[in-house]
Amino acid sequence: MACWYEGPLAAFDTESTGVDVETDRIVSAAVVVQDAPGIRPRVSRWLVNPGVPVPGAATAVHGLTEEHLRLNGRWPAPVMYEMAQTLVEQARAGRPLVVLNAPFDLTLLDRELRRHRASSLGRWLERTPLHVLDPRVLDKHLDRYRNGRRTLTDLCAHYDVPLERAHDPAADALAALEVARAVGRRYAARLERLSPAELHPLQAVWHAAQARGLQAWFALSGTEEPVDPAWPLRPDLPAAA
Repeated sequence: MACWYEGPLAAFDTESTGVDVETDRIVSAAVVVQDAPGIRPRVSRWLVNPGVPVPGAATAVHGLTEEHLRLNGRWPAPVMYEMAQTLVEQARAGRPLVVLNAPFDLTLLDRELRRHRASSLGRWLERTPLHVLDPRVLDKHLDRYRNGRRTLTDLCAHYDVPLERAHDPAADALAALEVARAVGRRYAARLERLSPAELHPLQAVWHAAQARGLQAWFALSGTEEPVDPAWPLRPDLPAAA
């Protein structure tokens, strides 16, 4: 039987109005499904009119202006439903979901579901567990002493994965998926015996340790920035409801 990194995978990515999962909004997203390496992926895309101002700094990243989203984006409520339903479909099909920096994208979707659907991502997935693969967490655990940043661009360069149209959610999702496959192949001796179901809780432990290490580094450098150890979803906050 093929290892998970040679089998079917899905990937999820979002673009947003900013980097605060509690207050910022999704403006575009994509789910990419690839049944085997080298197979042309199937792509689901969403463009959202967030109903709030889109800062220029966000537009500079993803290229989506407030006017473009107002004219071409859909209202959030039905879109969030479709996104959650698509993730449930991946879970039911037994496909692991690749999400680079999962606590951002999955928590952002969770907060949007709470805001627009009076629901939560956990409620959608309570009957069918979703097995998440986070290439950043995997790479940082397996090659913890490598210097440098570990953004998607950095990981693509390190693992020789093409990245076209960065900050397009479909392109980013596909690149993250290919990075996950590349990590699996490079560290096959350590990963091939672990199923996605086994890797999911291990990544939660690894991410928490990584967060503690980053928090300690911040403290030594005099930075007060908090680092949330939760993975793949940050805890509920009443203000997000």
